[in-house]
Amino acid sequence: MTGPVVVVGDLLLDRDVEGVVNRLCPDSPVPVLDESTAVDRPGGAGLAAVFAAAQGAEVALVTALADDAGGARLAELLAAAGVQVYALPLRGTTCEKIRLHARGRVLLRHDRGGAAGEPGEPSAAVQRLLAAASAVLVSDYGRGVARQPALRAALAGTRAPVVWDPHPRGPAAVPGVHLATPNESEVRELVKAAPGASRLATASRGAQELRRRWRAGAVTVTLGGDGALLCHAGSTPLVVPAPASAEGDTCGAGDRFAATAAIALSRGALVSEAVQAAVTEASGYVAAGGVAAALPAPVRAAAAPPSRPGGPRIGVATATEVVAGVRAAGGTVVATGGCFDLLHAGHVATLEAARQLGDCLVVCVNSDASVAGLKGADRPVVPQGDRSRLLAALGCVDAVLVFDEPTPEAALTWLRPDVWVKGGDYAGGGEPALPEAEVLRRWGGHTVVVPYLDGRSTTDMIAAARATGGTSGPRAPGLRVGVDVDGTTIKGAR
Repeated sequence: MTGPVVVVGDLLLDRDVEGVVNRLCPDSPVPVLDESTAVDRPGGAGLAAVFAAAQGAEVALVTALADDAGGARLAELLAAAGVQVYALPLRGTTCEKIRLHARGRVLLRHDRGGAAGEPGEPSAAVQRLLAAASAVLVSDYGRGVARQPALRAALAGTRAPVVWDPHPRGPAAVPGVHLATPNESEVRELVKAAPGASRLATASRGAQELRRRWRAGAVTVTLGGDGALLCHAGSTPLVVPAPASAEGDTCGAGDRFAATAAIALSRGALVSEAVQAAVTEASGYVAAGGVAAALPAPVRAAAAPPSRPGGPRIGVATATEVVAGVRAAGGTVVATGGCFDLLHAGHVATLEAARQLGDCLVVCVNSDASVAGLKGADRPVVPQGDRSRLLAALGCVDAVLVFDEPTPEAALTWLRPDVWVKGGDYAGGGEPALPEAEVLRRWGGHTVVVPYLDGRSTTDMIAAARATGGTSGPRAPGLRVGVDVDGTTIKGAR
């Protein structure tokens, strides 16, 4: 099959804090960590998806994404890794796992986010995605995505090979998966071990029982630095030793193993070949330094949360509050975006028209770095803080978000607006669909073009001001309307 590798599962936000300990707390005999660096990264199924994308696969992630700052950060990191996110709505907050390190050793892990929320229904686009996949990896972290009934039905019905990485708190694998990949401790929790049995006997018995219980084609038990044990057809298990013993941070090694196996199966490998490739890859991952060394460069570059302009109606917190309130009331969330370098009447007309299409309007604004990348080093003329404040002052704007990427895909993935609005002439014959239309389809949203005032151009205004020292006035105004719903353009009139 030639479709994407699809990862399905629970998304976590991991943060690694590195520091030094030179003293004890004066009011309690505990070490004080002086933070030097902090790195955010996708965790859970998100890390498996990042690993798969880093190995050259086209990767789509089906997960539940919360309407909070953690969800926005995860959308940003996954977009940087090249992962397409098909987000299910999530009631609750993002689960965060914060690891405090000193001299390369973990001192403490701090979890926050509370109990798992209930993920929403998958869209029709998710159903089509799973049907077209070249392989599916279910990365279950016990927070509910793998339990979603409609999603389980789609997983059971796909013709793609399915790799299931289970969790003791999660559900059973759907019947017929090609390969399940529990580790030793998970097998011991899922299958009662015989008293006095050896390590290999316990792994083999557990794998055979899970294979029978789940009606799986094969079950491989990962054995850490000793490789893996594979039980498939026949009564004799296959032991795949690690190519070399390695000590180091094993965080993420299971995700690396499962992602490698799924990619191998997507390319036509036998299950035994996929397991051998996965053992080699996971062993090399630990030997090379683990997750800190394995994160791809774009994700490492996005590791430090960027500074954002604050103020009324500006930022993730405001957008979270606005969108959550509208959704709770059953309303329509509308979003639009752009550089808005010199705010002019054309922009205002577009924003006012957009606001009339729903119950709130969130404006996604290109950051200074994003504008410079799109339009040249001499832009923007107005910095992002001022542009955000001007937009937020408009009565038709409910919230403003700033994004750093060339496109607003990450912001849209998190916001999941019902309607995405563009101002411009998309009504002519033969015009392509709006570039954001494909992203909106992932959750059943629509793209729309609204009227704009002809003759208003930021670029022309800047050029005229620089040439004459004055301002450029509008040409004879014209009105153009076009609507693009699910990528189908409807011609408008002038």
